[in-house]
Amino acid sequence: MKTIGKVLLVILAIALLLILGLMLLLVWLSKQPAVKEDYHTKVTSEEPLEQQYIQMGSYETAFAEYAADNEQSKAFRIWYPAELMQSNRVYPVVVMVNGTGVPSSKYEAVFRHLASWGFIVIGNEDANAWDGASSAASLDFMLTLHTDAASPFYRRVDTQHIGIAGHSQGGVGAINAVTEQENGNRYTAMYAASTTHLALAEALQWSYDASKITIPCFLTAGTKQADAGNAKDAGICPLWSLEENYQAISDDVPKLYARRINVDHGEMLAYADGYMTAWFLYHLQGDETAGQVFLGADAEILHNANWQDVQKNS
Repeated sequence: MKTIGKVLLVILAIALLLILGLMLLLVWLSKQPAVKEDYHTKVTSEEPLEQQYIQMGSYETAFAEYAADNEQSKAFRIWYPAELMQSNRVYPVVVMVNGTGVPSSKYEAVFRHLASWGFIVIGNEDANAWDGASSAASLDFMLTLHTDAASPFYRRVDTQHIGIAGHSQGGVGAINAVTEQENGNRYTAMYAASTTHLALAEALQWSYDASKITIPCFLTAGTKQADAGNAKDAGICPLWSLEENYQAISDDVPKLYARRINVDHGEMLAYADGYMTAWFLYHLQGDETAGQVFLGADAEILHNANWQDVQKNS
């Protein structure tokens, strides 16, 4: 009996060590970024414009953080061109909407990348961003800083050129921020990657209506299983969902959808970033070179081996 007792104690000790190890692993994973700092050196393209825009831009960047006055947002985190402090010009803004389990602090490399191309980029720590409310709060806060004489962002925001971008649940949140929130009419361009398809979103009580979008809209997804699904099950953002949302948007609105080849759901933040950057450069900064990615019969995206299933109306 003593031998059996010792064996049980050993088994219990091993089980406790395994549980402790699992808990430590989960804690470690929770602190890992969703997008690595050097992603722009790993993602490549044979097309010159995509390769150009996945790289860091020419602006040195800086960071500021402000406490939010609500528990949902927790904090407002802003990346911006460092020259802003000494500049007399205004800079377009991009509001980022979080995906599930991915607050701004877990994909700050994307914020920094956009800031290096001349944008003020603001996000928050909301873990449930589908309704666009925390993104509306981010935008309101940025506009408040613009009018606050004590703020480093005083009169530095281009209030006529404001974009919004979201991934996964954040794609839903971007649509709702534009179409359902009181300040949604302030946005002038949007980007939504791997947006949760409508049936799944409604099952999760994340309703949205793409037909209400009236600003230039770029929809993307990956072709691998988590996004695309398979013969038996729908993925998070299958091709038919991109088509459904695209068709819901008026043909009077500039719109585009495309899928990134051999990329899955979580990878879209990094692998589609070059063309997200180009989209905002064109629509928020008027960069005609960036517009060559999307416009006309010879648009770069149409013959880019990294992309397929491209549909556009401009």
